[in-house]
Amino acid sequence: MRALRRDLDARADRFPDDVLELQAYLSDRTRVPGVEATPGKGTRVPLYILGSSLFGARLAATFGLPYAFASHFAPAALDDAVEIYRREFRPSLQLDAPYVIAGINVLVAESRAEAEEQYTRVQRARAGILLAPGKKLSDEEADALLASPAGQALEQMATHTALGTRDEVAEQIARFAEHCGADELMTVHPSPTIEGRLRSIEILASAVL
Repeated sequence: MRALRRDLDARADRFPDDVLELQAYLSDRTRVPGVEATPGKGTRVPLYILGSSLFGARLAATFGLPYAFASHFAPAALDDAVEIYRREFRPSLQLDAPYVIAGINVLVAESRAEAEEQYTRVQRARAGILLAPGKKLSDEEADALLASPAGQALEQMATHTALGTRDEVAEQIARFAEHCGADELMTVHPSPTIEGRLRSIEILASAVL
């Protein structure tokens, strides 16, 4: 990021040029005379646009790139972003048709009660990090924050969360993919422990592979 954005205070409207510059570094012709990527030159590594707004959707459509939407924490604009991306998509050398990736949180465990307990711990931790930084909260204090208007925003961020047992999560994920017309899903496993995240991935893999 620092290499591409020479001015770190540059406005977002510079970002399209940054994408084109990066794309050129990975092709055979740089856009910056005398500056070439080593070993990237000529590799044509495919680029993806990851966004959480309509700006990213339009950019991906204009450049003919795959578009990944961060609906695992910014769900509100998902439907509009996918619709705009598909409608405005222009084929490119990299991609001849729209390709949508959507993010979804996954908390899958051996029982629904265990998955719900993990979700509660995750939300309490987020309440502390985002709403009371630097302060160690008790469970009661975290729950009070989550019940507040600010806390409801955290709940809204987790709208697209598949939670429960193996079969429950498989069904929820299938519904989500159909709802947004995703060609691929990007799963995020926010279990509060590393063991829980790994187990969530294992159970999900057994359900969908």
